[in-house]
Amino acid sequence: MGIRDLVYGAYERRLERKLDRGQLPRHVGVILDGNRRWATAVGGNAAHGHQQGAVKIRELLGWCDEVGGVEVVTLWLLSTDNMSRSEEELTALTGIIEQTVQDLAAARKWRIRMVGAADVLPERTRAVLKQAEEDTAGVDGMWVNAAVGYGGRREIADAVRSMMLEHADRGVTLEELAEDLKVEHIAEHLYTRGQPDPDLVIRTSGEQRLSGFLLWQSAHSEFYFCEAYWPAFRRTDFLRALRNYADRHRRFGT
Repeated sequence: MGIRDLVYGAYERRLERKLDRGQLPRHVGVILDGNRRWATAVGGNAAHGHQQGAVKIRELLGWCDEVGGVEVVTLWLLSTDNMSRSEEELTALTGIIEQTVQDLAAARKWRIRMVGAADVLPERTRAVLKQAEEDTAGVDGMWVNAAVGYGGRREIADAVRSMMLEHADRGVTLEELAEDLKVEHIAEHLYTRGQPDPDLVIRTSGEQRLSGFLLWQSAHSEFYFCEAYWPAFRRTDFLRALRNYADRHRRFGT
C-alpha cells in the first residue's frame, strides 16, 4: 500500500467518524455517468467502461449497507435516450446490465425493482429484470431500483396514462377526474410508487444536470455533483456526498 492509499484511508475514516448518523438520506438516487469517458482515458472501449461501472455498483451498495439508514438506492443504468446508441454498444450494455442484475439478485442482500419503460427493452432484458424482482421479493434488505429504459418524461406520461385508465375503469369521466385531480393521484402511479422520494441525488463525471432523472420525485431532493467518472468513484467520494447532505438545511421548497 502506497503513501497515497494510506492518506486516503485515514481521510476516509475521519469522514466516516464525523458523519451524523441521524442525518443520512433514506433514498439515494445515482446517475452513473462517465463510463465511456473513463474508458477512453484508460485506453479501453465503451464495453470496458460499462463493465467497470458495473463492478462499482456492487461496491456502492456495500457502502450504503455499511453506513446504515439508506433504505432505497435508485441506479440509472440505461436511459430512453441511450436506446439510440449503436446496436453493438447497446447489445454489450444490456448484456452487462443483465449480468449485473442477476448477480445482485443472487447475493440475496437487496430487493430489486425494475424502474423504467419495459416496452423499449429487449425481451431478454425484460425477462431478467422481472425474474430478479420475483427472486428477491422476500429479501429483507435495501430496495435497489434498477432504472433501465428510464426517462423522467416518459415516467410521468405513463403515470398519467395509468391514472386515467384506472379512473375510466371506475366509470369516472374526464371532467370528474379533472375536477378532483390531485398531485397524489399521479404519484400513486409512478414507477417508484410506495417508496420515499430521493433525499439525495448523486451524479458523477462533473456534469451538473439531471437529464430527466426522477423528474417528479426529485422536486425536493438535494443534489451532489462529483467530478470523478463513475468507474473511478471511491468510497471517499460517497462519504463526502453524505457529509455534504448532512450539512445542508433542507427547506422542502419553503
